Amino acid sequence: MELLFPLLLVALLVPMFLGVRRQKREAEKVASMQDNLKIGDQVITTSGLYGTVVELDDTTVDLEIAEEVVTTWLRQAIREVRADDAVSTDETDSDATGSEGTAAPDAIEESTEQTETRLTKD
Repeated sequence: MELLFPLLLVALLVPMFLGVRRQKREAEKVASMQDNLKIGDQVITTSGLYGTVVELDDTTVDLEIAEEVVTTWLRQAIREVRADDAVSTDETDSDATGSEGTAAPDAIEESTEQTETRLTKD
């Protein structure tokens, strides 16, 4: 009975300690990634905006989000650097929609009745 309290403390403190270590490692990884940004990197911000780094400062990053549209972000707002594979996959997916911007052949259009039924359901 006397050992119950110390065992309970150990059982609660060990997972908490391991969780803090894992969190610290992840934070160091993100900080390292943000410090190693370079011009031309394709990135994703914490708000989900995709862009290309066009200029760097000590605390800010200028991202080109569309042709000739540049926005300024804090370095801490950069969540991840997109890999070249992800960029080429996105371009391949956009080519699959066709050159005229039409939907892929497996897309199914909803009829007017189906839309009204879906919108009026409670």
